[in-house]
Amino acid sequence: MFLVLNKEKICVYIVSIITVVMLFCMVGTTNKPNEETTVATASNSSTRLPIYNVQTEENKVALTMNCAWNADDIDSILNTLEKNNVKITFFMVGDWIDKFPEAVKKISEAGHEIGSHSDTHPHVNNLSYEKNIEEIEKSNAKIEKITGKKTDLYRAPYGEYNDTVIKAAEDNGYYAIQWNLDTLDYTGITGEEMWSRIKGKLSKGSIILSHNGTKHTADSLDMLLKNIKKEGYDIVKVSDIIYKSDYIINSTGTQVKNSNNVQ
Repeated sequence: MFLVLNKEKICVYIVSIITVVMLFCMVGTTNKPNEETTVATASNSSTRLPIYNVQTEENKVALTMNCAWNADDIDSILNTLEKNNVKITFFMVGDWIDKFPEAVKKISEAGHEIGSHSDTHPHVNNLSYEKNIEEIEKSNAKIEKITGKKTDLYRAPYGEYNDTVIKAAEDNGYYAIQWNLDTLDYTGITGEEMWSRIKGKLSKGSIILSHNGTKHTADSLDMLLKNIKKEGYDIVKVSDIIYKSDYIINSTGTQVKNSNNVQ
């Protein structure tokens, strides 16, 4: 009997050790600096969600572009957008704004929308409520100083969020914007590969994530814009697609007009 009990205990100990090791490995997995998470989800305890996409009957999708690295391709991107008669939303990091104020000015003067992407691109889930507000407001102040316009759009770095992050944004009048389609352009893939990722997933109210300063975003943009239009969608700014009042965000992150009574 003594031998049997010890064998059972040994098995329990082994299973426990394996479980702890697996959990440690999962916690230790992090993103590379300045990369966005491909799929971002709230913590299990979170009851607040950002806007991933919008429920709408209009054939519109919002194209967004995060600015956190260089500005070498901004002129090319702006020329392509103008040629295709498209206005989009740029989410800018405060540090990027400091380095490239002329690029910020060009983007604004071209009629594109600018949103905050934080001031220093930190891991916001690790920050307090007050520090989250500070990250948003500092970036917004820099945008306003250059463009003369305040923004009410915020995209958290790395696609991270929890209740504190979303509450900090919403309490201060910002709409927290995520995405439901990711081009993965920051990984260096080709335009054809980007298009193959999103073409079968496009739908009314989609929000698409892209970045400037990547290997192929600028040289693929014209093709992507034309292909999206061929699918029957107008490409618009985030503010042209989201609801500013009388809405809910359902459990999948879809923003829904309250009158639709969709949960």
